[in-house]
Amino acid sequence: MFSFQHAQNTAPKPHHEGAFQRVSVNLAGRLMLANRDEYDCTAVDMSPGDVLLSSPARPRAGERIIAYIDHVGRLEGTVSRIADDAFVIQLNATERKREKLAAQLTWIANKHELGLPEDRRHDRLAPRKTSTELTLDTGEKFPCRIIDLSLSGAAVDIENRPPIGTPVLLGNMKGKIVRHFQEGCAIEFSGVQSREALTEFL
Repeated sequence: MFSFQHAQNTAPKPHHEGAFQRVSVNLAGRLMLANRDEYDCTAVDMSPGDVLLSSPARPRAGERIIAYIDHVGRLEGTVSRIADDAFVIQLNATERKREKLAAQLTWIANKHELGLPEDRRHDRLAPRKTSTELTLDTGEKFPCRIIDLSLSGAAVDIENRPPIGTPVLLGNMKGKIVRHFQEGCAIEFSGVQSREALTEFL
């Protein structure tokens, strides 16, 4: 199973291209150049430290780019390499943001292997609040971080993974554990939820 690891034992500071493993993602998005011109783009592959974007945009080397990528969210960085129809941006991110991005990319990379169905696009949500608690039916509570959220379920980064089939509460949403992956577990809600039911995360 895929898991992001530093290619070296410790991450160089500042980050240098190639310090992280990349994974092919093929995610659609939208980017904005320094002059505020906007273009469609596709994240071809990415790591917690950089991303290869295919786009009709023609930025300059060193130019600041802001991009919004499906399933990942807002990314910001500077152009480090330019090709005919693509370019690499080095991401400006805190260590915590890189860890969150690594967890998101691990989930994306493992989705096929886990046999998880692709969520319908209109079901996918971008949680504003990612830190929450997973509550077992015994009353035990475990801190976790939401990696992926839809109207029918979620994936969370959690240290103590409950057994598959365990009834749980994610915030106030009832569900059960249906999959394990290296960083955590996938939860299927008891029923398809409305956006209003998930307002505590949005």
